[in-house]
Amino acid sequence: MLDDNLKTQLKAYLAKVTQPFEIVASLDDGAKSKELHGLLTDLVGLTDKITLKLDGQDARRPSFAINRPGEETGVVFAGIPMGHEFTSLVLALLQIGGHPPKASDEVIEQIKGLEGELNFETYFSLSCQNCPDVVQALNLMAILNPNVHHVAIDGALFQDEVKAREIMSVPSVYLNGEPFDQGRMSLEQILAKVDTGAAEREAAKLNDKTTFDTLMIGGGPAGAAAAVYAARKGIRTGVAAERFGGQVLDTMGIENLISVPRTEGPKLAAALEEHVKEYEVDIMNLQRAVKLVPGQPGEAHEVQFESGASLKAKTLVLATGARWREMGVPGEAEYRNKGVAYCPHCDGPLFKGKRVAVIGGGNSGVEAAIDLAGIVGHVTLVEFMDEMRADAVLQKKLRSLPNVEIILGARTTEVNGDGKRVNGLTYEERASGEIRRLDLEGIFVQIGLVPNTEWLKDSPIELSERGEIVVDARGMTSVPGIFAAGDVTTVPYKQIVIAMGEGSKAALGAFDHLIRS
Repeated sequence: MLDDNLKTQLKAYLAKVTQPFEIVASLDDGAKSKELHGLLTDLVGLTDKITLKLDGQDARRPSFAINRPGEETGVVFAGIPMGHEFTSLVLALLQIGGHPPKASDEVIEQIKGLEGELNFETYFSLSCQNCPDVVQALNLMAILNPNVHHVAIDGALFQDEVKAREIMSVPSVYLNGEPFDQGRMSLEQILAKVDTGAAEREAAKLNDKTTFDTLMIGGGPAGAAAAVYAARKGIRTGVAAERFGGQVLDTMGIENLISVPRTEGPKLAAALEEHVKEYEVDIMNLQRAVKLVPGQPGEAHEVQFESGASLKAKTLVLATGARWREMGVPGEAEYRNKGVAYCPHCDGPLFKGKRVAVIGGGNSGVEAAIDLAGIVGHVTLVEFMDEMRADAVLQKKLRSLPNVEIILGARTTEVNGDGKRVNGLTYEERASGEIRRLDLEGIFVQIGLVPNTEWLKDSPIELSERGEIVVDARGMTSVPGIFAAGDVTTVPYKQIVIAMGEGSKAALGAFDHLIRS
């Protein structure tokens, strides 16, 4: 099951295990059970700390629990955790085996203090880059608190459950049998939902903080780069982010970050955070900005957050980024996560063998269509313009695929459904005005970005017609002392490497403003 190179790496990791534990497998005669048995046998052969038992009684087969002797940890994998979830398996083995987690002491104590039975179930797909964060967070909660139990379920392997619960997006999390949440969630976000007093306590802590020299609003590539450059100047630096990493967390393959031939979004986000933490930067996560109160000349600027917190700083770098643009047609909101999706890598496996559409003929749309063509039964790419805007090499690849249809000059007018899930798409042929309908079961929207600037609408910050923050050559906005960087600004070409450079420039501009003020 595991090649020799991976076994060597795993053996080195498992050498960190200090406490014995056991894997209890529930198997049947199927091919997947035999595959899981092979994986578990390989794992047991790498360390004398693991005992394998084959007498599990779980109704889900194949599955396995990881327990300490005489004690159920509450960690169960239903399926074969390879792909993106292999890291989740390794971390669970290490943590149950006594290796300390990377979570802060404060977070660990918060987990241990949770009361009441919390039985989580997470449906994931092996190609989903958002799922491991959720699986790993809930596994850790189960390991640290006996009141918490977590089953990670491969949706592609347990299709009957997926169908019964009408799951059309991963990760999908259930708590005590009821829907809990969908999409990427950090450990802190999950704790904030189950520990109702956490947000209030965190807001009180933020309100007590003294004025920053420079405060970054947003923790994507622009905000992270700005924080590093500011901190290196020796000034009091903070980052307040709705989620550290920003939209990079939702990006699969990254192949144009110079000097890094290939990486994935979550890996880059983790590297960004690790780099920022090498400096004295106050990182405040899960903070969504809702209002900007610019200070008078010589006074600090104030940013207010949805949590009720408020922070002040002598200079600001606004780096709130952008999000996927929605079509804005009837039915889209109603069927979001019920057939309407925005992440083909995450949700594609749930549409195996089905008919789907991709909206958008740029690079993102064509790449999504190519990826989906290898999973689903048929892909129809729908583009508003009379030609696709994607790179020629991508268009050539797309047109070579036998199960792909391309419709150009089409304006999507409605998402159709039966009240529970998507069953079609209505569009208008722009040349003739004729209305047509596609029968399908999934729609993947890939039509560009919209800047996260709604919270600035009533502020004196100048915005472009597209809602982007207008900045000068140094990254300063129309308000002295307030800078901006990244996808939220008017700077063209929304690229990670450009956002990093713009964030660095904005931080240098902020420092220059500080020493001259």
